[in-house]
Amino acid sequence: MKRAKIMEPLPNDLILEIFSRMPAKSVARFRTLSKQWAALLRSPDFTKLFLTRSSNRPRLLLGAERNGEWLFFSSLQPHNRYDKSSHLDYHTKFSGDVSRNNCSYASGLIYFPDMWFSKDPSHVICNPVTGMYESLPDLMRYRKARGFLVIDPIDKQKQFKVLEHHKILTFGTGELSWRSDIVSCPAYDRSLSEGICINGVLCYLAQKVSESSCVIVCFDVRSEEFKFIDAECFNNDQVVDTTELVLVNYKGKLGGINWKRGQAGERRTIELCIWVLEDVEKQEWVDYVYTLPENEVLDSCDFSIAGVTVRGEVVLCMKYTFKPFYVFYFNPERNTLQSVEIKGFGANLEAFENRGRVYAFVNHVEDLGVNDAEQLKSSISKVKHLCGCCNKVAQPNHHY
Repeated sequence: MKRAKIMEPLPNDLILEIFSRMPAKSVARFRTLSKQWAALLRSPDFTKLFLTRSSNRPRLLLGAERNGEWLFFSSLQPHNRYDKSSHLDYHTKFSGDVSRNNCSYASGLIYFPDMWFSKDPSHVICNPVTGMYESLPDLMRYRKARGFLVIDPIDKQKQFKVLEHHKILTFGTGELSWRSDIVSCPAYDRSLSEGICINGVLCYLAQKVSESSCVIVCFDVRSEEFKFIDAECFNNDQVVDTTELVLVNYKGKLGGINWKRGQAGERRTIELCIWVLEDVEKQEWVDYVYTLPENEVLDSCDFSIAGVTVRGEVVLCMKYTFKPFYVFYFNPERNTLQSVEIKGFGANLEAFENRGRVYAFVNHVEDLGVNDAEQLKSSISKVKHLCGCCNKVAQPNHHY
């Protein structure tokens, strides 16, 4: 009788290579098998390798907001123009009386300036994938103020900061506290857009004091200094409402995108206007206007500009969780429009009466270094939420 051949254990390098191609959620589960697995999959070498692999497969992070409850999903961004559908991975749920339209995303984390975890609203930084979060110290803020979560890569590590109306908090460097000793910001009335961080510089659109015109405010995350960039190019007939203008990272340059509907004979059209800051020092903008290829679904739905992929595709996302739900990728160079059906929101969210407002974040990269951040000490699963109107503990909703 022949003995069964004993298989040699796989080399650690091969194990790490295999796991680097798995989702972060799978890696987290395998870490719980043993101390040996935990040590191997928490090593700096594996964290770096996983980030490298993950950067080559960016994801679209989707947050569906409904009555102050956020549910987070993600799916792979299409790798080729033949992808027609994609299935969502569900991650986690954050409940609380959240101030709508006022969250800020940066490198895998989201900042909520008004989330109700108790009797009073609090500033919260959370990881929408792991469900871990940290509440920040109280801060008096203006009603129209908009907070920004920004990131500065320092010595190959990521340092997060929160900017709130000329005050700043550095996240992950000991005790959390707001500082007001940053360089004074030039006066402006209020911010008009979400911010975009490019190469360590936060940019957002703001309205000038006592004027109807707007400017781009730039905040250098490392030096904590402000400057203005002229934005007169947005004060024209192409931009009817500046609050609808979306700032984007367009192939490493600051860009702005707006759209409007038109008519070509009997056909309804969608016109996309893109501005790119070609020369920062001279503050020279170049504008492009595109008429999108005809698409029956896009022509008849409410959508928003989500951003631009690393390949330069403009992402347009349906605003509500209808079924079918589509995300559209417009390639300006080829003048092509790719429709991708996104499946997996669940019957509850897809029902008309329960539809959620969708917020999309492009180029989301799974980063174990962010997922393992020790600064996020609390888990959303242990929170007893209070209803914002009656201050009673809200009953959990286990269905999405």
